Amino acid sequence: MTPNAASASSGPSRRSFLASTAVATAAVAGGMPLLAACGGSDSGSKDGTTSGKSAKKLLPAYVASNVVSPDIPAKNGSAMGFTGKLDLADLKTSVPKKLGKGSRIKIMSPFWGTPPKGDNTYYTTMNDLIGVDIAWQNQDGNTYDEKLGAVLASSDLPDVVVIPSWNMGGKIPSAIISKFADLGPYLSGDAIKKYPNLAAIPSGAWQYSIFGGKLRGLPQPAPSVPGIVPFYRKDVFDKEGYDLPKSPDEFLALAKEITRPKAKVWACDDLKWAAFEFFGVLSGSEKPLGWNLADGKMVYRVETEEYLEALEWTRKLYAAGVVHPDAKAVQGTAGDRFTAGQVLMYNQNISDWWGKMAEQAGQKTDFRISGMDIFGADGGDPTLWAGSPAGIFAFINKKASKAVVEDVLAAANVTAAPYGTKEYMLTNYGVEGTHYTVKDGVPTKNDKGNQEVINAYVMLASPAPTIAHPDLPEIAKEQVEWQQRMGAFTKKSTFWGMQITEPARYTNLSNDFEQLEDDVVRGRKKISDVQQAVSDWKKQGGDKLRDWYQKLHDTNGSAQ
Repeated sequence: MTPNAASASSGPSRRSFLASTAVATAAVAGGMPLLAACGGSDSGSKDGTTSGKSAKKLLPAYVASNVVSPDIPAKNGSAMGFTGKLDLADLKTSVPKKLGKGSRIKIMSPFWGTPPKGDNTYYTTMNDLIGVDIAWQNQDGNTYDEKLGAVLASSDLPDVVVIPSWNMGGKIPSAIISKFADLGPYLSGDAIKKYPNLAAIPSGAWQYSIFGGKLRGLPQPAPSVPGIVPFYRKDVFDKEGYDLPKSPDEFLALAKEITRPKAKVWACDDLKWAAFEFFGVLSGSEKPLGWNLADGKMVYRVETEEYLEALEWTRKLYAAGVVHPDAKAVQGTAGDRFTAGQVLMYNQNISDWWGKMAEQAGQKTDFRISGMDIFGADGGDPTLWAGSPAGIFAFINKKASKAVVEDVLAAANVTAAPYGTKEYMLTNYGVEGTHYTVKDGVPTKNDKGNQEVINAYVMLASPAPTIAHPDLPEIAKEQVEWQQRMGAFTKKSTFWGMQITEPARYTNLSNDFEQLEDDVVRGRKKISDVQQAVSDWKKQGGDKLRDWYQKLHDTNGSAQ
């Protein structure tokens, strides 16, 4: 309901992209496939994916929730939207019967901030509602990679481990396959109807929770629409009479008009992410999404003309002096420069739409953020590429008893309750009067709420993507409508929705491109350096990886 993901720094990275997207999805949206590569779905291969009929046999039945009706139904891959005030008296009940049977459950999860004490009011109230005794083993989200690797390599595994998609590098996927339980017997087909809130999670998110040919993850579903928005200062644009650009050329011309270094005003911050959208570059958020079958050939994103064109255009922005110098130096935070009026355009996860408005609400200024529609490279319609249908997963220990598995699912059924329910409010806001108050239909956390109701139960499982801001309902409306407009131009690449594990020998093959991109746009390297890097990438394994993906597709088809 109220995103709390931090803005990324001025130098966007793949990791910060995934983190901002997935964590913001978890907060905004209530909310981030393995049959053997070329074998059967039960072969247990560590490389490959599960798709088509094999995946469909594993998927839970989808039963849409009818507990609460959204003001704006989901469309074109968008979240659903709620645009009204909140009336606690009207909250619905989505879990009428306590399903938990009292198991003691240990959950390891990333945490950003200072974890609360384990016996706090929020934890005990949630546990009582679910009927379980959950103990949270919170770990620093910034160094979660290290802790995760060590824990998964040990024999002492907690009952549940939460793993964000951006932490699934190296040996983590193979550990997921070998160490976590098959939830198929509990959730596949009609079995999931025991847990109505889990049954209302979109099927795409469940398919993306298939690892090693088994349904293993409890997902936090995400909208398929790209999550990065080119934001602009609407208050300043309206005052100055600036027209929104409708092409890359118009953008550059406007940027030159806006920039006044002596007044400490620059047109924009680093716009690499937005440039990839403007020029229709295949997604870089997950490796399989960067591959697509075009004209009968498997192509990777860095090989495309669109990729080079996006970098060249971003380089032109820097060369023209319209990008804030701190962005070039990778100092400070883009969002802070935006609210200070030093830049009038920047790109960030859609959660910043509400985040910046809420941040500035008490400042008594005319501040107004808005998101511009993404345009195409030629000024026409854009070509956008869908992001993954989930970003964070909870996995249950393979050694867990049937009773523990069922109690974890009982807990997930509560945390996946839809917006507008008592369970959602408790999961996301805590106890009324203790953690938050409601005034004029707007719930507001107090200090105790901000200390205790954070980064815990929301990490277990989430409802279908939802955007709701009772404090700023017009922002929720704008966010969903933007998603729906952009969703009309969003395509799914060949391996969308398929949880793919590449062979380990290719794990680090494309790691250096991100730094190279940043060097090129800032003028430290040339486009020819990218072309050389692509050539090297092909020789060092890129062409063999292409063959691997081609064979994967020939064997399994796409998820569509």
